[in-house]
Amino acid sequence: MKHPARILVVGGGYVGMYTALRLQRKLRNELRSGTVEIVVVDPDPYMTYQPFLPEAAAGSISPRHVVVPLRRVLDRCHVVIGEVTGVDHAKRTATMKTLATEEEGAGGVEMEYDELVLAPGSISRTLPVPGLADFGIGFKTVEEAIGLRNHVLEQLDIASSTRDPAVRDAALTFVFVGGGYAGVEALAELEDMARYAVRYYHNVRPEDMKWLLVEATGRILPEVGEEMGEYAVRELRGRNIDVRLNTRLETCENRVAVLDDGARFPTRTLVWTAGVKPHPILAATGLPLNERGRLKCTAALRVAGVEHAWGAGDAAAVPDVTAEEPGKECAPNAQHAVRQAKQLAENITAALRGEPVEDYAHKYVGSVASLGLHKGVAHVYGRKLKGYPAWFMHRAYHLSRVPTLNRKARVLAEWTLAAFFKREIVSLGSLENPRAEFELAAGTGRHNEAS
Repeated sequence: MKHPARILVVGGGYVGMYTALRLQRKLRNELRSGTVEIVVVDPDPYMTYQPFLPEAAAGSISPRHVVVPLRRVLDRCHVVIGEVTGVDHAKRTATMKTLATEEEGAGGVEMEYDELVLAPGSISRTLPVPGLADFGIGFKTVEEAIGLRNHVLEQLDIASSTRDPAVRDAALTFVFVGGGYAGVEALAELEDMARYAVRYYHNVRPEDMKWLLVEATGRILPEVGEEMGEYAVRELRGRNIDVRLNTRLETCENRVAVLDDGARFPTRTLVWTAGVKPHPILAATGLPLNERGRLKCTAALRVAGVEHAWGAGDAAAVPDVTAEEPGKECAPNAQHAVRQAKQLAENITAALRGEPVEDYAHKYVGSVASLGLHKGVAHVYGRKLKGYPAWFMHRAYHLSRVPTLNRKARVLAEWTLAAFFKREIVSLGSLENPRAEFELAAGTGRHNEAS
């Protein structure tokens, strides 16, 4: 009996999920007849729509509406919750670890494949800054976003209840490193939320808080253009946010952020959003990588010089055939990732059916960024917008891009309700350690005493 042709998709993010989603539509007949099988491997059972993380951190969107469950959306695919640890493309096998292999104490399991799609995305790019590993907070997952929200609200509680001026000052100082989308939007949304929250604290005022954005280059939000980037700086500084350009974080040991201009800021909150790097699994594939560790790919999204291997998104260096400058690559952003996934699925389908593949071509249309509630910047199709129009465009664009009608409706409903009701400003930090209360009771006998 002939085995079905197996398409192995490594990663369930933008590219992985959208590629598998389109493949299950294009290969509907083959999946039904059993001649093709699609396997998606990812450590999480959901895809995170990352542009909504700042709004989830600010409480504008429920965390569960920022994620898309893979099993529900990819109902014709085999979803494996695990991590690919190695690839032997010569044998067309991948080694992976799953929750089951960890429980069994066994090593990784091998899976054969016919076509390989590498879309593991990226991870936070850290630098050897003393103290960063101990005190830094990331902002790339929904868990980190909600954890940061809880953390900020807890700092307000600490500042409100302490009698130590030094503790209060550190609690009310919030340092964000990185002036890209993640850093600027996260800072802007959380500052908005915190400024609203302090009205419920009798001894904390908005001007007591210090918000600091540290950027190593001379501009923030480079994707929206120089003019809109300068406007964003003015907007943030107008809200009493200290934006420091051409500045680096030297150290953050002992909860003190020291900058290379000599400034020192005792702080209990240091958020690191200074870029990303390709997922380390790429180095374990033996496939050709560029100097930045990304897969070398052709415009047709094949791995360069390799048959039956494909790549797109953050993990891939894809030539931009629409660029005027020769040798330019597609930017590793969501705009390209979603469109590359569509072309990738089309090309894999064509390859399986013996048809010619097509190059990926998409001219960059521009960017939008939120600067908090009712504030934003945009540079789209050559037009520059700021303030409320840009913020509205930001929401409209991302609402159109978030996967599934179910998620679109839920997010729109939350935004609509938010227009009529007050913000939620409750910290649920105990969610990060749900057994703490029970462990305390079991360890002290408090439960028995209470009974």
